Order: sequence, then C-alpha cells, then structure tokens
Amino acid sequence: MLSPCGRAALAFMSLQLLLWRETVTIEVPQHPKILADLKQPPTIIKQSVKDYIVDPRDNIIIECEAKGNPVPTFTWRRNGKFFNIGKDPRVTMRKRSGTLEIGFRNGGRPEDYEGEYQCFANNIYGMALSNKIVLQVSKAPLWPKEVLEPVVVTEGTSLVLPCNPPPGLPPPFTFWMSSMMMPIRQDKRVSKGLNGDMYFSNVVAQDANNDYSCNARFPFTHTIQQKNPFTLKIITNEPYNHTSYNASDTYVGRKVSESTPTFLLPLGSESSKMVLRDEQLLLECIAAGLPTPTIKWFKKGGDLPGHKVKLENYNKTLKVIKVSEEDAGEYVCMANNHLGSIRHSIFVQVKAAPYWLDKPTNLVLAPEENGRLVCRANGNPKPSIQWLINGQTINSSLANPSRQMMGDTIIFRSVQIGSSAVYQCNASNQHGYLLANAFVSILDYPPRMLGPKNQLIQVVKNNRTFLDCPFFGSPHPALRWFKNGQGSGLDGGMYRLYINGTLEIKRARVEDEGTYTCVANSILGMAENQVRLEVKEPTRIVGAPRHQSAIRGSTVRFECKVESDASLPVSVEWMKDDEPLYLGWRMKKDDESLTISNINEGDEGTYTCSVKSEIDQDSASARLTVLDHPDPPLDLDLSDPAARSVRLTWIPGNDQRSPITEFLVQFEENHWEPGRWQDLATYPGDLNSVILQLAPFVNYQFRVIAINAVGQSKPSAPSPRYKTSSAAPDVIPRGLQGWGSEKNNMEITWEPLLDLEKNAPNLQYVVWWRRKDSDAEWNNVTTIGNKVVVHDTNTYEPYEIKIQASNDVGPGPESNVVIGYSGEDKPTNAPTELRISKVNSTKGHIHWKPVDLASVQGEFKEYRLYYSRESSHVPGLLVRKENKTKGFYTTMAEPSAILSSLVPFSRYKMFMVVANNRYEGPPSNTVEFSTKEGVPDAPPFFRINRRGFDTIHLEWDKPLEPNGILIGYQLKYQIVNASRDARSQIETFHPNMTEYTMRLPDRSTRYKFYLSALTQVGAGEVFPEDSPFFTNEAYIDQVDIATQGWFIGLMCAIALIILILLIVCFIKRSRGGKYPVRDKKELPLDSVDQKDPDGSFDYHSDEDNKPLQGSQTSLEGPVKESDDSLVDYGEGGDGQFNEDGSFIGQYTVKKDKDETEGNESSEATSPVNAIYSLA
Repeated sequence: MLSPCGRAALAFMSLQLLLWRETVTIEVPQHPKILADLKQPPTIIKQSVKDYIVDPRDNIIIECEAKGNPVPTFTWRRNGKFFNIGKDPRVTMRKRSGTLEIGFRNGGRPEDYEGEYQCFANNIYGMALSNKIVLQVSKAPLWPKEVLEPVVVTEGTSLVLPCNPPPGLPPPFTFWMSSMMMPIRQDKRVSKGLNGDMYFSNVVAQDANNDYSCNARFPFTHTIQQKNPFTLKIITNEPYNHTSYNASDTYVGRKVSESTPTFLLPLGSESSKMVLRDEQLLLECIAAGLPTPTIKWFKKGGDLPGHKVKLENYNKTLKVIKVSEEDAGEYVCMANNHLGSIRHSIFVQVKAAPYWLDKPTNLVLAPEENGRLVCRANGNPKPSIQWLINGQTINSSLANPSRQMMGDTIIFRSVQIGSSAVYQCNASNQHGYLLANAFVSILDYPPRMLGPKNQLIQVVKNNRTFLDCPFFGSPHPALRWFKNGQGSGLDGGMYRLYINGTLEIKRARVEDEGTYTCVANSILGMAENQVRLEVKEPTRIVGAPRHQSAIRGSTVRFECKVESDASLPVSVEWMKDDEPLYLGWRMKKDDESLTISNINEGDEGTYTCSVKSEIDQDSASARLTVLDHPDPPLDLDLSDPAARSVRLTWIPGNDQRSPITEFLVQFEENHWEPGRWQDLATYPGDLNSVILQLAPFVNYQFRVIAINAVGQSKPSAPSPRYKTSSAAPDVIPRGLQGWGSEKNNMEITWEPLLDLEKNAPNLQYVVWWRRKDSDAEWNNVTTIGNKVVVHDTNTYEPYEIKIQASNDVGPGPESNVVIGYSGEDKPTNAPTELRISKVNSTKGHIHWKPVDLASVQGEFKEYRLYYSRESSHVPGLLVRKENKTKGFYTTMAEPSAILSSLVPFSRYKMFMVVANNRYEGPPSNTVEFSTKEGVPDAPPFFRINRRGFDTIHLEWDKPLEPNGILIGYQLKYQIVNASRDARSQIETFHPNMTEYTMRLPDRSTRYKFYLSALTQVGAGEVFPEDSPFFTNEAYIDQVDIATQGWFIGLMCAIALIILILLIVCFIKRSRGGKYPVRDKKELPLDSVDQKDPDGSFDYHSDEDNKPLQGSQTSLEGPVKESDDSLVDYGEGGDGQFNEDGSFIGQYTVKKDKDETEGNESSEATSPVNAIYSLA
C-alpha cells in the first residue's frame, strides 16, 4: 500500500498530466500570400563566420541578414559596446539589411577595426542575435634580416636546417627551394617537417650546397617571402669523386660509420597531443641514423582506423581525418634499421567544442496552446547552457506565468497573444560556444485554402491517388472531405485522410469520378475548395519490343504497340542507350514500330520505347545485337613437326558478336595443283591449336577460316610452307574390276591413286590375274596406267584379280581378290511358246518357255519383251505406232509375267528375246492380241459460257481416246458447297452432241458441273467445272456486249439512218421558206405542249392521224411522193442554177383549182419541228 505522502505525489503528477496538453507546433507554409500577412519575430538567415580574417587591401564586409514581419531593424555591438555607425563615415549599413561595409578609399587603417562584433535584428515581436564575430586583419610580416653562417657537418651525421617563418595571420605555408626556384629533392632520408624545418636523417657528400632556402607563402596576400639561403659543407674522411656517383651507393664505397636510430622529432620517449573533435590529427616522427631508419606506426589497444588514417611524408606523418572520441589513445612510432630500433609514444587526447544534440527550433503556437523549446549540446568538457530572451538573460526579463524553465528546456502553457519573443540558447566551454535563435510566435489566423481553385485532377485507373488540399490556420483547423456535396466526411475504407489535408484514394475506379470538396474549420471561421477527379484508362505497352540479333546490312523492326485512354493524347518516343534517337533515312517510326534498315555496328545497343500521356507513362526496352562475319584468324604458326603431322596454332579474330562455331583449315600444295586451296579438316570453335594429319611427299602451306552463325570469315594469311618426307603407298587402288570388251578378252581397270596418295615419285601398279578355281600361277604385269587387257580368253570365263601400288620407296598393301569375267557373245537360243492370257482392257498375263542359261553366253540380264499398238478398234480413229519394251528377270522353269498399261479396245503385237549385258538373242514367236473395250478418257476441254441472265452454254469435245464405242455423254451438276444430302441433277446427251444450252432455276446460285463420256463399259474420267458468277448486267458468252463488233456496227447504222432522215426533213422545211408551198392537206399544227386533263403533256394534235404539212404521213404507213417538185416552181421544165447553186429563174406558184392563197404558208420549218414531224 502507498503511504499518504506517496499518494499525494501520485495525485500531483496525475494533475500535471491532466493539465498539460502539448500541441504539435504549427508549420507555417512558405506561401507568398501567407507570408505577406503573417506577423513573425526576426530570424537570422546569414552572418559572417566567427573567426573572420580579412584582406587589408579590400573593404571590410561583415554580413548580417535577417527576415521577419515587420521587417527587422539592425544594431551592432563592438567589443561589447553599442557601435554607433552614424558617427563613423567609413562604415555604412546596407538597406533592408544589417550587413556592414567599411571602406578605406578616403584613408584609414583596417587594423583600427579589429575586434568582436555582434549583430542584433529587432522588430515589435522580438530580437535575434548573431554570433560574436572576431574580426582580424591578415598579416604577412617580412622575414627578419639575418646573416647565416655556413653549416659544417660530418658525412653520415644527422642535420636540421631551421626555417622559423615569421608569424602571419593565417600562418604561412612553407617549402624549400634553391635560389633558382628549383625544389629541394625530398625522400626517405631528407624531408620537411610540419614545423617547416628541413631534416636530414644522415648527410652525404652530394648534399653539400650553398643554396638551401626556406620560403613562406601567405594565402591572403598571395605573396612569397624567401629566407636567406643556408650554405652546407660536408666533411668527409676520403675524397669524393663526382664521376663515380651511384644512386644505390650514396657513399661511393667510402667508409662511413653507421649509427643506430635516434629521434630528431619529437624528442624523448613520449609526448602528448590534444586535438578537437571533427578536426584533423597530425602526428610526426622523424628519425636520424645510418642506414636511414624506416618508420612504422601502431596504436596500443587496437588497430589504426584504416578508413580515416593516411600515412604521408614517407611514413613520417600519420594523419587522421575527422577525429572522434574513439581516436584518443596511445600512438607509437618505431624507427629501425639493421643496427637497432627506437620507439616514441604519443598520447592523444580528444576534446570537443560544443556541438548540438537538440538544437532549438522556431515554435508557432495558437492562443491557449502548449509547447516547449529544447536546447541540448555536448562537448568535452561538458558545456554550460544559458537561455536569453530578446538578447537579455531570462532572469532579467519580465516574469511570464505561461513560461517555466527546466534546465535545458523551456515549457510554455496556455500561451497568450502578446507573448511572442526570440529566445537564444548559448552552449559554451573552454574550446568554443554555440548560439541558436528560436522564436516563439503566438498566432491566430482564420482558415485559408492555399491550393488552386476548382482543380482538375486526372488519374490512372486502379492507381493510388492523392487529392491535395493545402490549407493553413491558427489554431490548426479541422479538415473534412465530401464527394459531390453529399454524405459524411470521407475517411476510412478506401479513403485515408492525412494531417496535411491530402485525401488518399487507395485504388481509383471509374465510379470514383466526381467533384470532391475539402472544408477546413476552426473557431475563427471556415474555408473550402473543390477538386474534380477524372479516372482514365492506363497507358501501357501491350506489344513490347523484343531482343534481336540481326546480321549487318539487314533490316530489323522493333514493335511497340500501345493501348491508352481515348481522351488522352499519347506521344511515343524512342531512345537508344538512354539517349534520344535521331531518326535518319535508315530509321523510320510509325505508330506501332521502329524500323532500322541496313543496320551496322553503330546501331547496336538498347532501344527503349517510351510512351507518355498527360498523367502516366510506360516504357519497354530491347537490345539489338549486330552480327557479322568473323574476322580472319591471325598469326598462323607451325610447331611440333613430324613425318605425317604438324601442329598449327593461330589467334582467333573478332567474332563480331556471334560466337565462332568452328574453324576450317585449308591447304595448298605447289606440286600437283599449285594455287588451288583445298579443305583439310574442320575443328570446334573453342580450339586454336590443332595437330594436322598430313600425307607424305607434299609441300604444304595452310590457312584458316573462322565460321559463325552468319557465315565464313575471309581466309587468314597463309602459314609458312611445310614439306613432308616420302613413303611407300598406303592406299589400295579403288574400283578394281575385270570385264570383257570383246568375247575373247578381259579388261582389268581401277581408279588411279590421287596425287596426295602417291607418297613418293614414280608410282606404278602391279596387277595379278588367273582363272578362277584353278591352281595355275598368277600372271602379272606392271604399268603406270589404270588398265590392263588380257587377250585370248574363253567367252564369259571368271578370273581372280588383285592389284598393288608401289613407288620409289617401296610397295604398298595388296588388294583383296576380285572376281572378273571375260567378254560376252550373242545368246544363241530364243524363248519359245510365247502366249498371252486373261486379257482385259489394260493388261494381260504372258507366258513363255525359258532358254538354257548356257546359251546366253554371258551374264543373264533379263527376258526383254517388245510390244506395239498396231491400231484401234474405234472406227476412224488413227493411232501412232510406238514400239515399247519391258524386261523380266526370272529363272523359273515356267516363267510368266503381267503386261500392264495397255490402251483399251486396241490391237497389239509382241515378241520376246533373252539378253545379257551386251547382246540380245534371236526373237521368239510373234503374238497378236486385242484389248477389251474400256471407259473413255475425259473430254479434252469443257467450257461454260454465259448467254443471258439465267442461261448458260456448255461446250466440250470428244475424248482423244474413247477406249471403245461412244454411246453418249453424262452431265451431273449440283449447287456449290451444297450439303451432303443434296441430290445431283443428271443430263445425258447423244454421242454426236458437243454443246448444250440450259436454263438455271436460280441465276444467283453457282453450280458445280461434272462431264464424262460413256461407253458400254460405263462412264469415263470426269471433267469438273464451276459455273461463272451472275451480275445484274446481261452477258453474252461472258463478254461485255458493248465491246462486240456486231453491236457497235448496229448502233452506227441506226445513228446514220437517223442523221439522214433529219437532213432530209431539214431540207424540205427550209425550201418552204424560199417560196409558197402548195399544201396537200390544210391541217394546222397544234401546240406540242397541250396538257391532258390529268396534267400530263400530249405531244400529238387532236387529229394525230393526219399528216403534217410537207411531211410523211407516218413512219408505219405508206409513204406518198410529195407534189412539191422543183420543176413545178420554175418557168420552164427545168430549173437553172447559177455558179453558187441558187435558182436563176423566178419563183412562181402552181395552184390547183381548189386551193386558195389563204392556206399557203411562207413560214420556214425549224429542225426541231422536223423532228416532231418524224414523230
């Protein structure tokens, strides 16, 4: 149980927790409209460094920039006192800035302005402080004048030449040179220390010089000052010979006493070093001794930190970059030569100026909110923390009940308007300090939308989507989202609302389209904004390019098929190796592919198709590998020579990105076929050294061809020649045979050895023969040819034969015994009793009596039947007689065979002979026979032509081989692509019919026709044919009627007749205008545009059966001769014409007694009226 005191403490802590409500600090957006209205305390944004060294030749600029609203005003303190800028004409302050500019154009010394400066930025909400800036003017003092006495040392001893540069600000960089500005050579024996002195571990005679000068370079003034040079004299025990200098023996054989190592720097056995955290640690050990000692470094209790340690100056300097606390400890340097070693311990301490653990940051709170400022720093020793408010200590400021100090933390509770201020945290120890400004701003600001109004957002279907609604307010407003102005706030499920106002839609769907409204509320007001969302189909590559390997010079095509939303424009770009692709004449791009023609090595690479829309993109890549013929092998070399072999080695050429699969080795010899390269052998592509099997007595040279999937390379350069020694033949002549060219001889032949098989000069052949199955001695002959003839042999007698090749070296192997035969003679007997049975229309069985095989007088080959077709039984059919043969090999006692492929309904003759390889025997008896009637061949042609809209005309011809007596033709037809159950229509015709016109029931249907000829045996071979297509035009024989000659002639004749009639009518009507015409009928011509009562036009008069004046009565009725003769109108019997064809006589009118002038017409008739007259 808790005691009463414990319960009281617990209750007090609980009360504090209930009362304490810390609010997340308000983040002020960097929005121009917000920043313009927002009131804030000052913030230092730029200032000069703490240790500020300036060049005395330039004006002094001390920077101090700050922001705030209202704009801050600036004041300065110098050496802790107010710096009145207005009283010093050399000092000015920049407008709207605290930066000081000190000019010396009108005199003054920069040194007069050295000191400690601090900037103060102030407005009504607080004051911010800069660091204390210590201003120093760079100094480059001259080297003091001094007279340096010559330095005299004994050869082999150590030496230190001091530099002691003048103190500068910042310290100068030192280096040693001669008066001719040539660097002094440094090495393991001679080197410069960190302090600038020159150290000699031991001196040698060639070190003697009067020109050792130390130089100091001052970085700000960019000047170099040189110290008076040292003169170095070396005392030697023996004379020094310059001409005998040897770099490996610096003492040139002279006796110089050696010494154990001793340290020139640092002195003693141990020393200490202090370094600050994050700075650079430099440890140095320089030793004297002869021979020159070697320096090594160790760290006790651990290894040297390899990633931070660097050894310099020939291991004499150990550098550790960016030191941390774990780098403290004991470092040991050891110097040793063969006489001994020496050690020195350096104890390193790592201290630290203050560094931030938790730097205070600006705090923006709304009224009645809580917050805290934290200032935590570390260092060695531990820094002290001091809080200031507006540049004053907190203790000296006005008390604030809402503020509580707790060590390195200030706690604010229920802050109020008017308590804004700038707080400073100062962390310091003996090695430095840190100063940080952090303001506390108490802000009340009504909700305000920061994003664009009514923004349209297009997103990809099924993607995660974010709808942004940037807003600001103090206190922090509550934000809710609504869709289409309805329902409750969107949060949870497929929605997620972030604290910054962004609404996440985890997976956008089409139904998510609409207008979304975000509403921000606080106690100070409300603000809202709308976002319209459209969900689009994704842009994606559905046909991606694929990796390709292609041969140089060919054409490749990379596919890139894209699918995207129809409402979004899409652009397709191609890149090569991540660089934009230039489309030249060889590269063509369309909507779905990239084509590259005539590819070369430069086209090889990775091609990327990138497709972009306004809201998304996709890409796909494929690699193009350009293949080519390989390069030829190089550097052919011969080694390991032997009697019949040699090793050939080569260097493979470039495979042109297609692996070499094999190498072809070729050879050329200069004796038998000089200049002709022949294939020797092929080897796998992973070999480049092979042993070649060679033939004797050949002077070889070789070349190699590389082969890959593309093809062969060019041949390599030839190898050196290699000649093999001679040998006896090792090949038996091939193709040995014996046969008779005459009945009493035998020719023995063989294939001569190839040139590469001769193996030595003077090749000969030894041939042996004897009768088979006899014990007679072998006959033999030696020849250089490839044939031996044996004479005076019996007819067709077997012989044993063998052969052997030999040359100058010796004989080769003998062949096996081969059986040959002497010549053949004509068979003496003929087959007998030749007959035929079971004859049908195309074949029959033949029988005969065989001959005695001894009568063949040679190798029995076959019974040879000669037969010919003599005539056809079809009346009037002429046939071409042709002799045919057929062979039968049989040794049966009662031989028989089938003779096939005969023509039906024909008469044949045949006889038989027996044959050997050269001759035929006498003929057998001749047999005549006839084949039976068969089915006819197909007609030679079958044509189907159009004759009308629904009729077709069929034509054919008689079969060339009727194979019997034709009794007619059979025509079957059915609909094209009809079902299997559809019946075929059949028509039959007389044998003399070769054409037929038929009407089809449906002219739009196509039919398949099958025509065959008929004999008594049956229907013959079928000729199939399809009917042509029908159209809405009339066809005659499937030819356009408008192109037929008879049709064109008919149309021309009709046109000519119409033209003649028009001319005649025109002449008659025209004549009526020259003189009065006596009308035969007094019938006036009514108007042609009289309308019928129903509104139609009538082109005839009421008396349309009466003829028009001066016209024919009717085209159908009889034509009456006109009375209007030219004779009737002349004065005499004949009219006279003058030269131009006009009448000379006076026109008069000849009247009948019953005609009056009132019926005369002097009006000429136009050609149009003449046409109506014809109507």
